[in-house]
Amino acid sequence: MSSHREESNCPEEPPPGTAEPQHQHQYRNYTEGKLLARVYHTYRLMHTHQTVDFVRRKCAQYGRCAQRRMGALEALALLDGLVDESDPDVDFPNSFHAYQTAEGIRRAHPDKDWFHLVGLLHDLGKVLALFGEPQWAVVGDTFPVGCKVQKSVVFGDSTFHDNPDTKDPRYSTEYGMYQPHCGLENVLMSWGHDEYMYRVMKFNNFALPKEAFYMVRFHSFYPWHAHGDYLHLCSDEDLRMLPWVRELNKFDLYTKQEELPDVEQLRSYYQSLIDKYCPGELCW
Repeated sequence: MSSHREESNCPEEPPPGTAEPQHQHQYRNYTEGKLLARVYHTYRLMHTHQTVDFVRRKCAQYGRCAQRRMGALEALALLDGLVDESDPDVDFPNSFHAYQTAEGIRRAHPDKDWFHLVGLLHDLGKVLALFGEPQWAVVGDTFPVGCKVQKSVVFGDSTFHDNPDTKDPRYSTEYGMYQPHCGLENVLMSWGHDEYMYRVMKFNNFALPKEAFYMVRFHSFYPWHAHGDYLHLCSDEDLRMLPWVRELNKFDLYTKQEELPDVEQLRSYYQSLIDKYCPGELCW
């Protein structure tokens, strides 16, 4: 099951949604807050250990999707036991965030059921933490390894000092091991739930458009889609996909709230989407 369908049958850019509340500044606050010490600790470990060699090992380890077999909702249920230690905004299980994101997208884009499903599934790669991976190898913002770290990477000025790649001349220049505008598909991203879930989707031949694969793979790449860094590595296709990644991000970020959704009421609708686009037991 190594082939997949990444059909591009969507408009060039998504129509605008309405996810953002009035107080956007309250989100992604990395300077203060009750969770800051936990968040900083997670990023310090991430930025110390995420190297080219580490990422290549993890891609080889998980690329065969041989950890276990389970359906999408079974995987989502596992996230009931996971609180993202890189998230400064919320302190409740990730499964609730999945439904919050999906329902936000559903309200704004009622005609795009595939996009609703992306909202539900975008963080399922975090089951890596339940396979024994430390959270610094699962959650948090992603960034390219193998080239100079850009300024917008969270805590980037104080957490990379012990990363050996920053002292390796092959990996410490602006382009590092890459060519100009080589395209993000040819860039090795820090290992985590984005890349893992993208590989699960490919391996299991999810019947979703190309935009869906792209949104899942790069939704945590905030230095790019939120701050405009790493454009020197991007291709024209990356720039065409950027509005879709940003559209998912609005709902990923701005639907977080302490009022949790009624999961039992929503489950049948999302099961119907799973049956349509990624049915049955999946290889993880």
